[in-house]
Amino acid sequence: MSRKIYTLLSLLLVATFVLSACAAPVAETPVAEEPAAPAAEEPAAPAAEEEPAAPAAEKTVLKVWSFTNEINTMAIAFEGKHPDVDVQYTMIPMTNGEYQTKIKAALDTNDRPDIIALESAFVKSYVESDFLADLGELLPAAEAANVYPFVVDVGTHEGVTKAFAYQATPGAVFYRRSLAKEYFGTDDPAEIQALMSDMDKFIAAAEVIKEKSGGDTYIVASAAEFQNPFYANRAQPWIVDDTLVVDPMVEKYVEIAKLFRDNAYEAQAGQWAEGWFAGMNDSLVDANGTPKKIFCYFLPTWGLPYVLAPNAKAADGSSDTSGDWGVITGPLPYQWGGTWLGVMDGGANMELAKEFVRFATLDEENLTNWATGVYTNDYLKAIDPEVAPDQMQAPGDFVGSQNVVEAIIPSFDDSELSAFLGGQNSYAGFAEAAPSVNAKLMTGADDAIQRALGDPLNQYLNGEVTLEEMWAAWKDQVRNEFPELIIP
Repeated sequence: MSRKIYTLLSLLLVATFVLSACAAPVAETPVAEEPAAPAAEEPAAPAAEEEPAAPAAEKTVLKVWSFTNEINTMAIAFEGKHPDVDVQYTMIPMTNGEYQTKIKAALDTNDRPDIIALESAFVKSYVESDFLADLGELLPAAEAANVYPFVVDVGTHEGVTKAFAYQATPGAVFYRRSLAKEYFGTDDPAEIQALMSDMDKFIAAAEVIKEKSGGDTYIVASAAEFQNPFYANRAQPWIVDDTLVVDPMVEKYVEIAKLFRDNAYEAQAGQWAEGWFAGMNDSLVDANGTPKKIFCYFLPTWGLPYVLAPNAKAADGSSDTSGDWGVITGPLPYQWGGTWLGVMDGGANMELAKEFVRFATLDEENLTNWATGVYTNDYLKAIDPEVAPDQMQAPGDFVGSQNVVEAIIPSFDDSELSAFLGGQNSYAGFAEAAPSVNAKLMTGADDAIQRALGDPLNQYLNGEVTLEEMWAAWKDQVRNEFPELIIP
């Protein structure tokens, strides 16, 4: 892709920031005592001139910018290991495009951050830019920690690694155990995986569920569940030699989405909409008030603690599906989400910034503490008494180091998340899925191109436009986003 296209990409990105920094007080310089006066009858010897006491050393300030408060936990832990460092953390949610706008505005100012957090939707655009530092010197540490290859691939462009992630976010399929017993006679994860190990089998399972439930249970809430799995298994990226490419897996995604819509295999509940969440706790009803159920959801590692588990209980308390879930790898391997850290090139504290990235993403002790719940609020307050009362990290985040993952899998045998999954070890399930993930095709153009397909695809699924009209509308939007792109 041409540099002009990359430049345009970086202008399309979004997120937000609020500055909240707290500098540590500098200790007062102690005052030296006057020497005792000699006896009056003896001549006083001239008093030796004392060296003035050295002022207390000021801490080195390290500026970290992010779009969530999550990494602040690691910042405090880093200060515990480096008491001479004051990590000044800036955070605001990603809304209205302010996050990346502020980063670009600060590039040549004193407000320039040392380290920036990069979400999966826009990480490649920054990795493809020229203002992130080369972090190649950390690759031996990544190799020693046995980091999943796709985690490194995402942070690498043209052989130069500019970002590392503390998380790995492989995708999986979460299914209802009670419904599995009802429709397939078993809830055993191995047997359910065998029934859904490819898309042909998944479609066959969808028909079984529809038939046996009389149409009151859908295998998925939304056909959009398939977007990440199909995009992740393309043979070619979206852009090759400055030309838009429609990989066969993209065409297959559209075909499968239409099949599920036309055959009523999906509930037509848009992802992140009320109905999508309602299906997680059996409170979903159709337009006539008829109860409907959802068999499974395609979600990544963070989807378990942050999406599925919090929504398993209905708002009115009428139903609770906790403990009735299982997890399998599903028909296609994929990755969804994650946060990478990069160092701004040319800063005054680049070596310290690189050490922060190493600590946060590659240090096995830190990653173990992060994943197993060691970083409680009490732990952090012992380092910084002024830490917010809700600052902590609960156990369960799936980290990027295979060494750490393999070592801590047994610690999740009797965890709350495993209880939520009917006794299944969640970490073991994700560990099984992670090695199959391939992220080599990710580019900075992906987010804009894929978002552009959303509305035309929905119109096609609803029968409002033809397939040809859908592709034409999508290409028109892509052409508006990337005027210099060749679109066949």
